[in-house]
Amino acid sequence: MSSEIPVKQVDPSSDPSNNNKKTGSVDLYASRKKIYVKEVKGFFQRIRNVSLTLLMGMYFLFVWLTLDGQPLIHFDLPAREFHLYGATFYPKDFILLSGMLIICAFGLFFITTLFGRVWCGYTCPQTVWTFIFMWVEERIEGSRNKRMKLDKAPLSGEKLARKSAKHTVWVLIALATGLTFVGYFYPIRELIADLFTFQASGWAYFWVLFFTVATYLNAGWMREQVCLYMCPYARFQSVMFDPNTRVVSYDPNRGEPRGGRKKGVTPSEAGLGDCIDCGQCVQVCPTGIDIRDGLQYECIGCALCIDACDEIMEKMDYPKGLIRYTTENELEGRTSKLLRPRTFGYGAVLALMISAVVITIATRVPAQLDVLRDRGALYSFNGQGRVENSYTLKIANMTEVPQTFSLSVRGLEDIQILTQTSLTVESGENRSLPTVVDVPPDSVEANNSTIYFQARSETDATLVLETESRFVGPTR
Repeated sequence: MSSEIPVKQVDPSSDPSNNNKKTGSVDLYASRKKIYVKEVKGFFQRIRNVSLTLLMGMYFLFVWLTLDGQPLIHFDLPAREFHLYGATFYPKDFILLSGMLIICAFGLFFITTLFGRVWCGYTCPQTVWTFIFMWVEERIEGSRNKRMKLDKAPLSGEKLARKSAKHTVWVLIALATGLTFVGYFYPIRELIADLFTFQASGWAYFWVLFFTVATYLNAGWMREQVCLYMCPYARFQSVMFDPNTRVVSYDPNRGEPRGGRKKGVTPSEAGLGDCIDCGQCVQVCPTGIDIRDGLQYECIGCALCIDACDEIMEKMDYPKGLIRYTTENELEGRTSKLLRPRTFGYGAVLALMISAVVITIATRVPAQLDVLRDRGALYSFNGQGRVENSYTLKIANMTEVPQTFSLSVRGLEDIQILTQTSLTVESGENRSLPTVVDVPPDSVEANNSTIYFQARSETDATLVLETESRFVGPTR
């Protein structure tokens, strides 16, 4: 039995939205239509307000906090030091950064397979700053209808005052954002003092200006354009979706057919579904889509349409949930599974990487001792008839304070260091020390023996470094 897909011939010239009716051509580019987002209150909006407050509070507060005189978070690029919550990391700790990035990636994949784009809707910086700018716009220019009327109205004193006030606040928020971001690389107290006394470098002024302009444009002007056209996540998210992924969805089985009716009229009496076709879900959407058209890549999972629809359902005395977080299987009456092979796979890799990074940090020694044997000569005899080998000791101090190390060597009978046996290394410093070691000829039982160098800190008794090397001597 054959099946056919219904096909409808579309004539571009008959499309009322096409401006080239006479020529029959189709525009491949359409100018952006400004989206006027209506303010809505509800359960998911309260969740977003909490997450927004926490994230913005941490962003603007942490840059000012110090621990033992050191900024809580400071990326000191000239010194190649990264101070995070009292610990100092160096370029040699790059493997930890790689682990962190893998954790972030698989964490995003894991959450996406379960709940779709909740990252975009609640914690993405673009969403967070856009909602702040929208909140400012709402407070200064008024509700959605007032903003639309204001934009269409001719230039007047009131319009100029409101627009100027809005953009002034936007610029101030953007400037605070730029200053704070640069403050994570240039101590914020010094940065502000140097900027306003014109003592800062040109690069400091450049980056503050760059992030100020970027924030102002992205959150104030581009908004949903960043999510739709610039963010790669919107394009590859569907790869991680399956019929069990819980996303914001409209229930057509319950809502269709749509139609208006008076309050108190039940859907059965009206011969319609629960959707009254009020359009509130479209008016509150920050990307301007109609969720009733099905899952779309433009949806950022913010759930504002859920709050708006639930408010209407409550007014109509209908059950809430016409638009809700649900899965494709549930909409089709099938059972939905929370855990599945893809989820287990992402979760296993995520747990493995978190464990690896935690163990690495927990066992990380805040100093390092490396020994390089001089390969230019095998061995030599000194004036006392003892066998000598030359080495270069390299000590890296990754603690916050200077460390004085006492050096020793073991592994062969009567082995000793002939050169300097004490070395002071400043915080964040790497020092090299040429070292000569000798032993009596009778102690050399093989032409290649294992010896151990030890550096014991006199500043911190718990800090003991040890590494092995080789001692070459004559064959007996």
